[in-house]
This record gives sequence, C-alpha cells and structure tokens, in this order.
Amino acid sequence: MSQTDKMLSRKEGGVGYVIFNNPERHNAVSLDMWEAAKRILDDFATDDAVRVVVLTGAGGKAFVSGADISKFENERATVEAQRAYNAKTDATYASIAEFPKPTIAMIRGYCIGGGLGLATCCDLRICTDNSRFAVPAAKLGIGYGYNGLKRLVDIVGPAFAKEIFYTARQFDAPEAAAMGLVNRVVPQAELETYVKNITDMICANAPLTIKAVKVTVGEVLRADSERDVARAAALVEACFASRDYTEGRTAFMEKRAPVFTGT
Repeated sequence: MSQTDKMLSRKEGGVGYVIFNNPERHNAVSLDMWEAAKRILDDFATDDAVRVVVLTGAGGKAFVSGADISKFENERATVEAQRAYNAKTDATYASIAEFPKPTIAMIRGYCIGGGLGLATCCDLRICTDNSRFAVPAAKLGIGYGYNGLKRLVDIVGPAFAKEIFYTARQFDAPEAAAMGLVNRVVPQAELETYVKNITDMICANAPLTIKAVKVTVGEVLRADSERDVARAAALVEACFASRDYTEGRTAFMEKRAPVFTGT
C-alpha cells in the first residue's frame, strides 16, 4: 500500500486500486488529490502486471462526493483560478477515460458531482444498493464542460442527462440502474466480492482482445470525422497475430484454461 496525501493505492493480483481517502468529508476531492490520482494512474498504465484498475472511496459511506467545497476559496475563487483548476482536473478525468486498460468504479454510498464525473470516466460502474447519485451544479452555479457532459450522455442518453442536471436531485441505486448509469447494483456486503469476481475474469482473459474492444468502442462513440477505424482494425489484426491467439486455440483443444501474456 502506498499513500500520497489523501490518496491511497495498491497492486494486488493484477489489479491496481486507486482509493480516495478523505472519509471525514465523504471523500470530497481537493486539487492535490486530483493530481495525486493522476500520478497513481500514470504508474498503473505503464505497469504490465496491472491488467485492470478499480477506483473506490475509503470509509464505507461514499465513493466520491465531489469537489471539496472548503477549498473553493483557495482553489476556485476567480475565473483564472477556475480555469487552472479545470485544466488539472480535466487532465485527471482524461487519464481515466483514455486509460489503456479496463477501469471499474466500485461505488458505495454517495457518488456526487465530480464523483459522478469520475465514475462516468470508468468502463464499468458497480454500486451498492444504498448508493446515491447526483450532480448539484445547478444549486451551486457551476458550469459543466463539454467532455464531462458527453461522457454522461454517452452512458445514459440526453433525456436522463438533462434530468440529472436540471433537477440537481439525488437518485437512488434502482433509478441509476434504470437509467443505465450503473452496470450492476449489489448488496453492501457483497460489493468487494462481486468486483473481485469481475477483475479475476478480466485478468484471466486476453489483454490484446480487451484492448482492441476498449479502443474500438471508444472510436464508435467519436464523431464520424474523428473516428479512426484503421486503428481499430490494426488492433484486431494484432490479436490474430499474437501468441495469445495460439495459446487460446491450443488451450481450447486441450480443454484447459489459457494462460495469456498480452503478447
């Protein structure tokens, strides 16, 4: 376990964990925490032993409850300070949204504001049955940028995205599931086991196949003029040219579990 200010991280069995550790404020995030999170993610991205990343919050009551409002006077009091803040937080969001490996938001309790933005950057979102979701921007006079809104719209569609922002109210876990905001809702006591089962399956599967799917889905969501179909096709070809493809066929014929190396 390593610690950077109020951020914790660990690597365990092919899984990298990013833990927001400010439980006394329901894991509200300061600028220092965003910057530390990006450093952790940059390390995980270059570590071949890490095949999937789980983001979660400490304390059992919240995933991330948004920006730390107590820091606003120091970090976001002027237009210039807000621009600088946005640039740094956008870099962290982008590092998650564009992360080269699968990412999972493991959500307990409150997932509010920037916490919901963080969750929408992840590939999968698994939450407990007592989780609560909201973006209270309209109650604070905060504007949300294009990238964050696009990620939300890509997941839940424009009508639900507008409802989330227009009302600024909290949505419970069943409502989040109905919107498609979360992949699964599980009992509180089963969250870690459920997520571990998913990470175990991902770690056992072929990394090149997973990478090709992640990139291709990302290209599907781009505008036609920005879509790089050739990049997606090249990753598919790389799968068929890999040793893992041979291992997968051989393991199937020998009726054993394959051992993939990502090569």
